[in-house]
Amino acid sequence: MSSRNVAIIAHVDHGKTTLVDQLFRQSGTFRDNQRVEERAMDSNDLEKERGITILAKCTSVEWQGTHINIVDTPGHADFGGEVERILSMVDGVILLVDAAEGPMPQTKFVTGKALALGLKPIVVVNKIDRPDARPSEVLDEVFDLFVLLDASDEQLDFPVLYASGRNGYAGETDDVRSGELKPLFDKIVEHVPAPSADPDGPFKFLVTLLDRDNFVGRILTGLVASGSIRVNSPIHALSPDGKVVETGRASKLMAFRGLDRVPVEEATAGDIISIAGLTTATVADTIADPSVTEPLHAQPIDPPTLSMRFAVNDSPMAGREGSKVTSRMIRDRLFREAESNVAIKVTESADKDSFEVAGRGELQLGVLIEMMRREGFELGISRPRVLFRSDEQGKRTEPYETVVIDVDDGYSGTVVEKMAQRKAELTDLRPSGGGKTRISFSAPSRGLIGYHGEFLSDTRGTGIMNRLFERYGPYKGQIEGRKNGVLISNGSGEANAYALGFLEERGVLMVAPGDPLYEGMIVGENAKTDDLEVNPMKAKQLTNFRASGGKDDAIRLTPPKRLTLEQAIAYIDEDELVEVTPASIRLRKTHLDPHERKRASRAAKAA
Repeated sequence: MSSRNVAIIAHVDHGKTTLVDQLFRQSGTFRDNQRVEERAMDSNDLEKERGITILAKCTSVEWQGTHINIVDTPGHADFGGEVERILSMVDGVILLVDAAEGPMPQTKFVTGKALALGLKPIVVVNKIDRPDARPSEVLDEVFDLFVLLDASDEQLDFPVLYASGRNGYAGETDDVRSGELKPLFDKIVEHVPAPSADPDGPFKFLVTLLDRDNFVGRILTGLVASGSIRVNSPIHALSPDGKVVETGRASKLMAFRGLDRVPVEEATAGDIISIAGLTTATVADTIADPSVTEPLHAQPIDPPTLSMRFAVNDSPMAGREGSKVTSRMIRDRLFREAESNVAIKVTESADKDSFEVAGRGELQLGVLIEMMRREGFELGISRPRVLFRSDEQGKRTEPYETVVIDVDDGYSGTVVEKMAQRKAELTDLRPSGGGKTRISFSAPSRGLIGYHGEFLSDTRGTGIMNRLFERYGPYKGQIEGRKNGVLISNGSGEANAYALGFLEERGVLMVAPGDPLYEGMIVGENAKTDDLEVNPMKAKQLTNFRASGGKDDAIRLTPPKRLTLEQAIAYIDEDELVEVTPASIRLRKTHLDPHERKRASRAAKAA
C-alpha cells in the first residue's frame, strides 16, 4: 500500500483539529454509530478547555488504497519546539487559513519553517461559509506571505481548495457550500510526494516526539528514514554528535491507525512509527541498526527567550492542599518535562530549593505550571524574566516580538499609546474592514509581560493580540512596570468582613471574608504607588452601647478580584511570588517578614 505523510499547519483557532475530525469521519476511520468527542485530537484536558493544540499528535486514515499519516501541529508559537521537529518527518503540508482573518503571525512562523525545509504546501481557505469571508483577498495575502518567506517558484505554484472544516466539504471554487472532503483527499494523494526513504539501507530512525506509558515506558515516535525493523531487533541510539547513548532491543513497534496506536510486527522506510524498549534515548537522537555510526541530521531548535523561577512552596500554608511539595519531586517532574519538550531548559539553583525554567513564552510556561498544579504540586513562581544576550561588540541584546493587534477603530489610539510606553515600534496600521483596524508592532518581549490583561480591559474584551518571536535586538532601556502598589497582610488569621469594609477605600481587594491569610500575603491592590501593610483580620469591638438608629450598618463588599494563574504571574513584581497549589492561587511577597523586606529592598536599590 502506498503512503503519504502530511502535516496540517495553521494559526490558533483557524480550524485544524476540527478539519481532522471530518477527515476521520469521511475516510471511515470512525463507524457511523461511534460516539466521538468534538475535536477528538485535542485529548489533553487543558487543550479541551483552552481550545488550542498544545502537543503535536500523529494519526492516520486510509483513502482508496493510500495510507495517509496526518500530523496535527500546535498553532501557537510558544509550542514551536514541537512544530520544527514534526515538519522534518513529513513530505507535504496543508496550510489552513481562515477565510476572514487571513494569514496571521503564527501562520507565518510555521509556514516559514515548512518552506525552508522545501515542503510544497496545499492551501486550504477554511470557514468559507463565514458571512465576513473574503477568499480572494486572503489568497492574495497568502501569496504575498510566501513571496516574503522566499518561497521557490515550485512552492508558489500551490493548489488551492476552499472548505468548511466544520461542515465537512471542500471544493475548487470559492462558491462551494456543500459536498464532502473528497477533493482534499485527492489533492493530498496527487500533490504530496510519497516518502523518499531508502528501503534497502540499514535501519535508521530520527526521534521527533517522546511520550511515556506506564506499561511500556518511553515511547519514541518518528519517521523510518531507511531500512526496516522487526520486533526485538537489536538497535542503538546515537546522539546528534554521533556518540552511542545506549543499546537495546525494539521490544514493541506501533503504528498509527486513526486515533489509536496499534502494535505491528514490522515497519519499513517511510513509515511513521513508535518504538518502545529504550530507557535514555530522547528527542533528536537517531535510533539505528548497531552497524550505523553516522546520526541523521536533527533540526536545530530556536532558543528559549523567557525564564521563571520554580521554588519549593515555603509559605505558612505549605503542604495543606498539595501532595507533592518537596524539591526532589519538583526536580524530577521538571527534568522529565525538559526531556520530552526540547523547547524547555531547566537549571537547578545552588541551594537546590529552586529551579530556573526557561521556555519560549508565558503561555508555554503557564501551561506547564497548570499541569503540575493538577498533578498535586505546590510551587512558588517568580515573575517571568527575559533572557538577555550580548552581540559581537559586547552590547546587551534582548528578544523582540512581532505583535499584530486587531481592534475596533475607537480603541486603536489607546493601544498605540500603551504599546509606545512599552517601547514598541509601530510598523503597520491599516483598516481591516468592518470597523476594525489591524496594527503591527515590533516590541521587546520584556515590555509585553503582563500587558495582555490590561489590553483586554482597554479594548473592552474585543481586541485580539497575536505575538511571535522576531529576533534579538538592541536593549531598549528601562520599561515602566506596574504602577500601583499592593496591600499586604500584617498578620495571620482569617479575613474579616468588618476590616475588609474599611480597606475597600484603599484599593481593590483580592480576598473575601473567611479566606485564610498569613503575614506577607498580598490581599489587594493599593490605589497609590507604594505598598501598604494592613490588618484585614480586625474584628469589630463589642460594646454595651447600641449603634444610634437601632441597628448596625450592614457591610456590603464588592466581590474580590480573583486572578487566574496567567494573570497572577503577569501581575506580580520582582519582589513577589505566586503561591500555586491544587486548590488555590495566592500572591505573596518573596520575603514575608517586613524587616527582611526592607533589608532586601535597600540591597536591591544599592545594586
